[in-house]
Amino acid sequence: MTYENILLEAKESVALITFNRPKALNALSTELMNEFSCALYEIAENEDIRVLVLTGAGGKAFVAGADISELSRFTPLQAKFFTEKGQETIDRIQQLPIPVIAAVNGFALGGGCEIALACDFIYASDNAKLGLPEINLGLIPGFGGTQRLPRLIGTNMAKEMIYTGMMIGAEEARQIGLVNRVFPAVTLMDEAMKTAKAIASKGNVSIRAAKQAINHGMNADLATGCKYEIDAFALCFSSEDAREGTAAFIEKRKAVFSGRLKG
Repeated sequence: MTYENILLEAKESVALITFNRPKALNALSTELMNEFSCALYEIAENEDIRVLVLTGAGGKAFVAGADISELSRFTPLQAKFFTEKGQETIDRIQQLPIPVIAAVNGFALGGGCEIALACDFIYASDNAKLGLPEINLGLIPGFGGTQRLPRLIGTNMAKEMIYTGMMIGAEEARQIGLVNRVFPAVTLMDEAMKTAKAIASKGNVSIRAAKQAINHGMNADLATGCKYEIDAFALCFSSEDAREGTAAFIEKRKAVFSGRLKG
């Protein structure tokens, strides 16, 4: 499929989606969201892709939020449809069986921050600004921000951010657990891709099993989560990579994982 508002490329088992509306700071129009949804489907169906990285074009923004000129014309029914479609797309990030890394370069506000929150973790440039400023428009976050942010950084800190609409810098975001690591802007993508390639070199089944166990477990009590882990652990033994990994350890050599999902 040809995309106009995003760029999609894949190399060495790592896919990269770049939000590509730099003149609008990569704001989330309906067209962009539709293309992003299609790209996520395309990636999910490609077993050769083991990691996905998301970033924004232009250097100023990851995604600066929704397209306000579009939002301002919504009726309540249109707003409901828009946020349902947006949540469905962003949920798909979390539902992807492979890890997703957000490389936040510049502004990640509103829907942009919510996209990053749905990723497995966030790397940020040192000039990044993150926040959910919808309250300043007389609105609230609508793409999962009221739910994911408290789960990540704690209820009280999330309430402060959402109630005030405050933006925080990359280093503060790291300190509160919103961002994993902060890098100079010029090295952000190199660092994100380095981590993506390191993950892609591991066993494909085990990486997918780890994501599944963590995500299921976070929405369950500890005992139920541990049962998910038991099943996911056992599933790994059906893969060629488990046999290769254990054999390589015994033979004192580096494992070479095939990445095939069927043993």
